[in-house]
Amino acid sequence: MRRLGSVQQKIPCVFLTEVKEEASRKRDCQQFQVVATENVNPVAVEANIDCALATEKLDGTCCYVSLYQGQPYLWARLDRKPNKSAEKRFKKHQHSHKSCKDFTWNIEEDFKTVPEAWIPAHRVKHHDGHPIPDENGHIPGWVPVEKSNKQYCWHASVVDYEVGAALVLRPSSGGGDALEITAVPLAELQEQTLELIGTNVNGNPYGLGSKKQPVHCLVPHGIIPIQNPLPVDFQQLCSWFQESPEGRVEGIVWHCNDGTLIKVHRHHLGLRWPDGDTCLANRPVVIRVDGTGVAYSNSKSLFTSFFTLNGHCFSRLQDVQFES
Repeated sequence: MRRLGSVQQKIPCVFLTEVKEEASRKRDCQQFQVVATENVNPVAVEANIDCALATEKLDGTCCYVSLYQGQPYLWARLDRKPNKSAEKRFKKHQHSHKSCKDFTWNIEEDFKTVPEAWIPAHRVKHHDGHPIPDENGHIPGWVPVEKSNKQYCWHASVVDYEVGAALVLRPSSGGGDALEITAVPLAELQEQTLELIGTNVNGNPYGLGSKKQPVHCLVPHGIIPIQNPLPVDFQQLCSWFQESPEGRVEGIVWHCNDGTLIKVHRHHLGLRWPDGDTCLANRPVVIRVDGTGVAYSNSKSLFTSFFTLNGHCFSRLQDVQFES
């Protein structure tokens, strides 16, 4: 299998985009939206997107597995953002110049503080030893998920550092349309990015779990292929998202052979998300969390709950629930 790209930076749209002065469908309180034109992005053409692997874009929050204090750890996405005064200057420059080019940042003074363990994402540009912001004024980065940090409690629920494992959703080893939820050694996921999805993430578009019994899991990026992918054509993609059962996804991410990532989101095409049942939530799933020889660190953990369902099949992912 080709080496899948790691999601460390903002991914460009497969079409050239333009800004419309109307309320965003994606973000509340945003009075503009970025929409796609019908022109294919030259970046996609250069990366030979017609030969790329088309995969489902998942609606959750981005995570990363890398070493921390000598062991594989889950890291949460945390972009370093400007403070209020710097943000005001940046917005004023953008408005008057219709661009963020030539804006000068004071890296040491213009940005909010981040935890000491924070690291910048891969390929973030540096100047005089300091990471510098992207065109949106953010410095993409990561912070380790520690069990004591309540802000990342749902991230923490899918990892067991004592055992060194993570709860992962992926295509079933049995083949077919089925998925599986299984415990994967964190060491096997090292230097990969994954999407945390579940009950308390991004409004839970996949309908997982409940307030009383939340369900969360990690999905490695690029692991859910699009069946019968379409050519990169604006009208064909619009029709596919609206009419095909396989099109009930948030978007598509193309993994190109040179490592370039290209995406399209339903909102780029002026389409709603979520819009009824999702494709992922309706796929069958089998639980393969075998606790043989493993002592999970907490009897009330998500790992223990899934262990009680080991071998159980559900006809739909959104039907996964634990016995009361």
